[in-house]
Amino acid sequence: MKNKIAILGCGNIGSAIANGLAAGGDVRASDIILTRRDISRLSDFESRGFKISASNVEAVKKSQIIIAALTPKQLNDVLEEIKEHLIRYTHMLFSVVSGASIKQIKEIVGNHIPTVRVMPNTAIAIRESMTCISALPEDKAALDISLKLFNRLGKTVVISEELMVPATALCACGIAFFMRAIRAASQGGIEIGFHAEDALFMAAQTAKGAAAMIIDGGNHPEWEVDKVTTPQGCTIAGLNQMEHSGFSSSLIKGIVTSAEKAEKLYK
Repeated sequence: MKNKIAILGCGNIGSAIANGLAAGGDVRASDIILTRRDISRLSDFESRGFKISASNVEAVKKSQIIIAALTPKQLNDVLEEIKEHLIRYTHMLFSVVSGASIKQIKEIVGNHIPTVRVMPNTAIAIRESMTCISALPEDKAALDISLKLFNRLGKTVVISEELMVPATALCACGIAFFMRAIRAASQGGIEIGFHAEDALFMAAQTAKGAAAMIIDGGNHPEWEVDKVTTPQGCTIAGLNQMEHSGFSSSLIKGIVTSAEKAEKLYK
């Protein structure tokens, strides 16, 4: 990709995007400029060839793709700061900000700036993100470029904008839910006799295998569950105990709660 990229607000998700882009090999670290108020926290990126700056305006002037990886509270101030420097037919804006609609963003930067909403998760750092993308029909060219970029960093799906907040809960927040499930499984492994590092590795690989069977095999999870639940067996006994304790219900409620919270983050 020939476009230079600015990542404004290089916190956890911005850093993950930067690492994923550089790891992919299609974008050189030297073609990515990262901003943060405290640029001392970007010294590791600078040592690896990334450009860094404390100035969002400088980053915009040197780039064509602008990725806003900001918190909802930061977004408006940064958009006001850079809007006079965004140029039609030169810049496109990809927003990773939870809850901020394309309409709300364009009310600040102008309708002439192609704007795409992107919701990755932190697995983007290792090019395994589930990234949801949405754009208005008139910004299809920018949407196509965003797909080209983020398809290199995992899997993407284009969704209607009204589903971007639910996507935040299911995919962006969801990675933490699955991390917690892996941790819980490893703790169970410790209790039944494994050393901590072995239990964690075994739980994580088992989770990876389960996910691969769904993605690569295309079967419903319960189809795969049925393969390992024999009558009066140990698997169904364990599953039923988890369900009695609210396993599925808790996960569902957690996702719904996160979606409700995400909807209120940007005002």
